[in-house]
Amino acid sequence: MNQPDPAPAPAAPAAETARNDFIRQIVREDLASGKHTAIRTRFPPEPNGYLHIGHAKAICLDFGIAEEFGGTCNLRFDDTNPAKEDPAFVRAIQEDVRWLGFQWAELRHASDYFEVFYLAAEKLIRQGDAFVCDLSPEEVRQYRGTLTEPGRNSPFRDRSVEENLDLFRRMRAGEFPDGARTLRARIDMASGNINMRDPALYRIKHMPHPIAGDGWCIYPMYDIAHALGDAIEGITHSLCTLEFEDHRPLYDWCVDKVDLAGNPELLEPLRRKGYPIVAAKPRQIEFSRLNINYAVMSKRKLTQLVAEGLVDGWDDPRMYTLQGLRRRGYTPSALRLFVDRIGVSKQNSVIDFSVLEGALREDLDTAAPRRMAVIEPLRLVLANLPEGHEETLVFANHPKDESFGSRQVPFSRELWIERDDFAEVPPKGWKRLVPGGEARLRGAGIVRVDEVVKDADGGIVELRGWLDPESRPGMEGANRKVKGTIHWVSAPHAVAAEIRLYDRLFSVPDPDDESGGKTYRDYINPDSRRTVRGYVEPAAASAAPEQSFQFERLGYFVADRHDHRPERPVFNRSVSLRDTWAAKA
Repeated sequence: MNQPDPAPAPAAPAAETARNDFIRQIVREDLASGKHTAIRTRFPPEPNGYLHIGHAKAICLDFGIAEEFGGTCNLRFDDTNPAKEDPAFVRAIQEDVRWLGFQWAELRHASDYFEVFYLAAEKLIRQGDAFVCDLSPEEVRQYRGTLTEPGRNSPFRDRSVEENLDLFRRMRAGEFPDGARTLRARIDMASGNINMRDPALYRIKHMPHPIAGDGWCIYPMYDIAHALGDAIEGITHSLCTLEFEDHRPLYDWCVDKVDLAGNPELLEPLRRKGYPIVAAKPRQIEFSRLNINYAVMSKRKLTQLVAEGLVDGWDDPRMYTLQGLRRRGYTPSALRLFVDRIGVSKQNSVIDFSVLEGALREDLDTAAPRRMAVIEPLRLVLANLPEGHEETLVFANHPKDESFGSRQVPFSRELWIERDDFAEVPPKGWKRLVPGGEARLRGAGIVRVDEVVKDADGGIVELRGWLDPESRPGMEGANRKVKGTIHWVSAPHAVAAEIRLYDRLFSVPDPDDESGGKTYRDYINPDSRRTVRGYVEPAAASAAPEQSFQFERLGYFVADRHDHRPERPVFNRSVSLRDTWAAKA
């Protein structure tokens, strides 16, 4: 039996106010009426890909509701299609759930219940509610009808119970090739809901299962496995996205026709294995899925991005997988804040990407220590300081929170500053360095540029200037009015770093729009990643992987979880300090 994973989960942040969406209202009413004495939910991913940002909403809802109402939530892998499943996906999904701050009550798999599903299918056949059909997939589509025309009965729909049982058992025994036969529900080919027009319940697939092994060559379809899996686990509220709303009648049909609670003998295979069984009728409730602009949410398209080398794997920081967002520097608390902000409803809508970025900025503004880094370096020599001059300045790690403490920052005669903090011909409103002009060096005093050194091609390679010795913070000269403040890194102490400047992967709000004859591939933002060689102060270089900082005046950056080393720092830009896309618009 699969036991709950013993790894401790991070503490989940408490909600600032009681949430009150329509799902939570249903749960409150069910508890108040006595319909349920305990709440049971589940998060049921298919292990055929990595989770993306849309799944974060489902995870927070499934686990969050159980947590809020003192219930439990299972993690169940609906692993009914061995052709597309991979143990790497399973490991990543478990890691993602824990990373978001949740822990499951029990770890389950649909494959744990294969024997129960099979017995349930035989029960449906004996009741006359299922039959073995020989139509090909193409013929099934032709018989199904349309939204305005009813379907036609399969010519195999009226097989006897005995013949259906015999054929189904032979399907399990492996006598027939893939696609030769299916087990279909006998419901209503004239139903206005196409999902109820004798849907397939089992198909033949001669392929070993990653968990169940090679003992099966028939596999249940998602609809029956999902419904009966919920019923076996006694799930009280089965939360699904809106595309499953039309599947709800089939979900209820499967639960009602099999009636596990009234037929406990069907559950005997699980009892023999020691599984705790509740066996109750769940209620499916649908909510709107998360749609966000400048992104694709299709697993198929995400898979293609990886397979075609358009990104550097599932955890590429430009990807909207949870693994990618984590590597980008998104935090669990930022994603949970984002999910809280967008809320839960039945109304489909598209969330602006800036809402996600805003949640990260808000979280990191509070949680990220400050450091100085230069990503487009230009040397500045303070010529009035003696050769070899070095000293140590003390900087607060966070300007708004004294509990972060302070650090020592080396300062010297030679500094690196940002190249775009100097302009020979300044534009209107310029507040940084110009020839003969002054600016404030963060925490070190007021500097003036006296000389611009250029190479043979006219490119600026160095600035030489003068530091006012009486202008350091706390001195009388520090009060002198200067228009701008710039950051810096001491050149002799600077640590060279690889800095990856990430931006949105797509350049248009709706990359799924193919009306112009283009596909999402055509909308990949050519500037979605730019790698530069910059410099960071020593206190940034010594960071642990996944440590986030605000690089002052530049944005929020994270030490790459895979590539960062103190001796060879690698930082990923998580988000800029402001919405640069709004500025572009």
